[in-house]
Amino acid sequence: MLQIGSTIVSLDIIEKKFVCNLAKCKGMCCVYGDSGAPLYDDEIDILKEAYTKVKPYMTREGIEVVERMGVYATDFDNEKVTPLIGDSEECAFSFCEKGVHYCAIEKAFINGETDFRKPVSCHLYPVRITRFTDFEAVNYHQWRICEDANEYGKKKETPIFVFLKEPLIRKFGADWYGKLCRAATKLKSDR
Repeated sequence: MLQIGSTIVSLDIIEKKFVCNLAKCKGMCCVYGDSGAPLYDDEIDILKEAYTKVKPYMTREGIEVVERMGVYATDFDNEKVTPLIGDSEECAFSFCEKGVHYCAIEKAFINGETDFRKPVSCHLYPVRITRFTDFEAVNYHQWRICEDANEYGKKKETPIFVFLKEPLIRKFGADWYGKLCRAATKLKSDR
């Protein structure tokens, strides 16, 4: 583990390789999971405001869920998450195009219709943040549906923290990311 400010970072973030490979996984992280994507309180307000821009990219089922229950649900840990469609594990904000699942929120962002890219928890995946009273734990979530991303990351020799540069800076800031990079360089030279 590595401490940067008020975060405790798993060394897996530096050592493990990862690059998303949508051609192989088909965006299954939007379809499977034990609950929806974790949301921060400020993201809920932003998502409520962006919903009219996101809605055209959503499925009929996703729209029905959001219009019935709102842009978030509460999971079994009493955490705020994106709602799921029916009894499935599929995020209400996902849609499928040519066999690949995408995020309707991100589609609206890419098309310049909103400034909100997607929940930071989605942007950071496979990194998961766990909040504690005095710190946040930054861990790698290894999942079988991402095995192709692990292999692709090894092939491209891309560590998780390099692949996730943009979302890590979005979440923790450029100064934090610079410290992580320096720590990674030091760890590599010490070995």
